[in-house]
Order: sequence, then C-alpha cells, then structure tokens
Amino acid sequence: MHGTHTLPVGPVRDGALDLLKWLALLSMVLDHLRYVGLSLDGLYVPGRLAFPWFCLAIAANVHRVRYVPVTGHWRYLGWLLLFSVISEVPYRLFIEDADTLNVLPTLVLGLLVARGWQQKALFDRGLALLALSIAGAFATHLMFGFFGVLLPVAMLLVFSRPWYFSVLPGLVCVAANQWQILLNSGTPVALLGLATCLIAPWVGLVLLRHAKNVSPPAMRRWAYALYPLHFLLLLLIRQIIA
Repeated sequence: MHGTHTLPVGPVRDGALDLLKWLALLSMVLDHLRYVGLSLDGLYVPGRLAFPWFCLAIAANVHRVRYVPVTGHWRYLGWLLLFSVISEVPYRLFIEDADTLNVLPTLVLGLLVARGWQQKALFDRGLALLALSIAGAFATHLMFGFFGVLLPVAMLLVFSRPWYFSVLPGLVCVAANQWQILLNSGTPVALLGLATCLIAPWVGLVLLRHAKNVSPPAMRRWAYALYPLHFLLLLLIRQIIA
C-alpha cells in the first residue's frame, strides 16, 4: 500500500468507490438480519463494517469535491436529508426498541463537518460548526453518537497519508460503537466486533487504493431508496418467519 499516493477519485466513475458502497450495503443488511427473529448474533461482526465504509464513501466524495459543481454538493446533501426523513418510519417499524434516529442524520452531520474541513470557506466552516454543535447537544439521539459524526472527517484526514494513519479513524470508529459495553461483555462476538471497528477504515482504504479495475454496477441516486426499502423487506421476512 503506497501511503503517499492519493486515492483514485476524480471526475470519472470510480469502480472501487462503487464496490465499497455495495459492500457497505451488504454488511448493513447482514447486520440487520439479526433482527428478523433467527439466532444470527454473529452477524454483528461483519455488520461493524457498514457505518465506517459509508463514512469513507462520504469522505471520498468530499475529497474529490474540486471536480464537482457547487450545485452537486447541495444535491448530495439534499438527498441524504430527504431519505433521513423517509427512512425514519420503516426504521422504527423494524427496530421496535430503537432509542436513536436512523443512521442518515449522523451521516448528514458528518458530511457537513467533512465539507467544512475540506472547503475552508466561511459559510462551510459555519455549517460544520453548527453540525458539531447539534451532534454534541443531541449525541444520545444520534446513531453512533458524536464520534459517529466525526468519522467522515477522520477518514478524510488519512486519504493522502501512509496506511498506518488509519488507526485514527479506527479509534474514532471504536469510540462510536459503545466500546465500553462491548469490552465489558467480553464475548467473542463483542471483541471481534471491536477489532472489526478498529481495522474497518484501513480495510476500506486498501480497497479504494487497490481495487482500481473493478466495475460493479454504478450506485446512483436510486440507491438512497435501498435504505428504507431494506427495512420493509426484512420486516416482511420477520412476519413470514413469525
């Protein structure tokens, strides 16, 4: 892994980035399969890849921001906000004892923080500060909490640095995943989950840097709908099993 090289993100379609998004989606579905009524607790471990890889995808999009018209930035944010609202009902129908919002509000705030770091314009910095303030005030209502909001910018910081800098977002990812509870439980699944959180950013960076020749189906705007739809599909499966 060549630490001094920047990621292969640019104006052309990035197959490695699409692959990362598909793998993040797959790991999220595997994680949520634990709630369909079967004994699938072990899926918690691959499920820990989903959030850091979605954050890495956001960071990759912010990293190539200089190639994108300004309207593209707001469109990206707008779609995330829209599906944050749309997804809340399917999320709560499926996760009946949910004590946080769905994951998209965390990603929205994380995007604003990462853009503020990258853009440096006063307006963007102001939005980033507002996002951090909201994250601090409402951390208990956000999935992955305050550290979850920091994860995209932590990913952004290591893009052009040697691979071992990925320990920084790895530690942020651990902090976002209730590490005290996992450590105290001491079960193999919990400890493997913690280890997965720690290495997930590094694995994602390796994938982005080296999977240059892959060409999976492009994940375009329709993919936002997969988030609320997968809750409804898994809810249907749970009803059938029950």
